[in-house]
Amino acid sequence: MTFDQRLYDVVTTQPYPLLFTTISGAHLYGFPSPDSDYDLRGSHILPVREIVSLNESLETVDFSDVVNGLEIDLVTHDLAKYFNLLLKRNGYVLEQICSPLVVHATPEFEELRALVPACITRHHVHHYFGFVKTEWRLFSKENPHRVKPLLYVFRVLLTGIHLMKTGEVESNLVNLNEIYKLPYIPDLIARKLSGAEQSTLPDDDVSLYESEYLRLTALLESAFNDSQLPEVPTARPALNDLLVRLRLNNL
Repeated sequence: MTFDQRLYDVVTTQPYPLLFTTISGAHLYGFPSPDSDYDLRGSHILPVREIVSLNESLETVDFSDVVNGLEIDLVTHDLAKYFNLLLKRNGYVLEQICSPLVVHATPEFEELRALVPACITRHHVHHYFGFVKTEWRLFSKENPHRVKPLLYVFRVLLTGIHLMKTGEVESNLVNLNEIYKLPYIPDLIARKLSGAEQSTLPDDDVSLYESEYLRLTALLESAFNDSQLPEVPTARPALNDLLVRLRLNNL
């Protein structure tokens, strides 16, 4: 899969070697508007010389700019920080690693992807509960009500439900709706794709979406209670070995 050359240009000009860079945000979720920016996420490798020095090292590199007319936001974390996030109930990093939209990858990235199942626990549900509450507050407090945060609400709920039921990380709302078949999703996505980021909804529709938000939240709770996923991750030793090897390879 190839992408806009401007994405590759940004990736290749980063200050540290990158383990990987993938596309997140609306492009990953399946509903980018014509004016949607590109959210790039990944992990970089700090050199040992910087880690052991007295100087402050950049655990997080944040690049945000308009590059020849394309708005790009790139955030990467150093390996140690990223792997520690992965061992916690952090759905963001799971989704970044599992994103099929890979702009840059090393052979070791495939090793990292193979460790994802050993990082997933049933307690990742708390990430999705927190995330969806934030998005619902954003949607409900605005007037007029925008389509974008509502799509995030349903994307987050379905991703969380699917993860609890199957142990699989699926972030694309179009793919998720092929499984869960919410009848209003195609229309919401069509509204988002055909208009600007500020596409809005009639007030009369809000009560339907609120009832669906409550229903799916209850379904997420039920999926958590019934989940057979493990209580704790088991990938720490393998992640540590990968971290040490990558450090030594980048002395």
